[in-house]
Amino acid sequence: MRATLLAALLALTALLLPGAATAERQTLGYGRIFNNDLIGDGLDRWRTGSYTWSLIRGPGWQGRAPARPGQVMEYRFHTEIIAPSRLNGTGSRDRRYAGIHSLGAHTHVARGPFDLAFGADLVFTGPQTGIDDAQAWVHDRTDAPRMGVREWQIGDGAHLHGTLEAARPVVLQGAIFRPFAELQHGVEDLGRIGVDWMVGDILSDGLLLRDSVTGHLVRGIEGAVTGLGFVGGLDVTRISESLYLPAGGVATLAEERLRVRAGVHWQAAADVSFFYGLTYLGEEFEEQTEGQVLGSLKLNFAF
Repeated sequence: MRATLLAALLALTALLLPGAATAERQTLGYGRIFNNDLIGDGLDRWRTGSYTWSLIRGPGWQGRAPARPGQVMEYRFHTEIIAPSRLNGTGSRDRRYAGIHSLGAHTHVARGPFDLAFGADLVFTGPQTGIDDAQAWVHDRTDAPRMGVREWQIGDGAHLHGTLEAARPVVLQGAIFRPFAELQHGVEDLGRIGVDWMVGDILSDGLLLRDSVTGHLVRGIEGAVTGLGFVGGLDVTRISESLYLPAGGVATLAEERLRVRAGVHWQAAADVSFFYGLTYLGEEFEEQTEGQVLGSLKLNFAF
């Protein structure tokens, strides 16, 4: 069943790449989010840092995704560091280090009351990414801890990963409640259910992209309305397999995960926007002593 789901997602994405729309395609917006625990709980561990950048292309935007798949496409780049609680000494073996780059294509669709997003990513792991070299170079030139985990990391590989999400926005007393369900298969096999809530006019007519690490909704297409918007959300995950927590390793995969998040969007002008959020990530492996808090940041200037 899981292999069938991934194959279907890959086939759909491949069919969409040449461009299904007859109208001329253009750049509609950009999504970006930087996550790091140094702007969260400050402890530099586990899901320690990531950055995602998305390019949104399509024939136009009318305040909501079109009904036809492939008209609005998101081309996504993601890079991430997963680390043990310490980079050397005690705590440096509680989970394996992982350097991650990925490239993917996703389409966004509106069908009736539902917002759908699906697509696939090619995920690269291991020393071939150069992430461990870059982190070691920075740490060697600062007062940061020296890297003692480079020989004990997830190995080189290229992995296909598919994602499917369905959300149902509901307007209630001036707020938007957005229950959602998500399936993923590839580097991690999981099912997830949750809800987001949003307050503020600036959040009503853009394209929302979900960050894979925190679950925050990032605006990939921003409207002309200025002002503040407040967001929150939580979700629970059931996970059966993870490349980053392999079976038989020192860290035992926790089958359930929790994420709780909140943040603020500020649209100062048509081309100037800001986002800051916090996310609590529950334990990902049984030996993990506690959860962690990540900070998320987006600063957009377009001239």
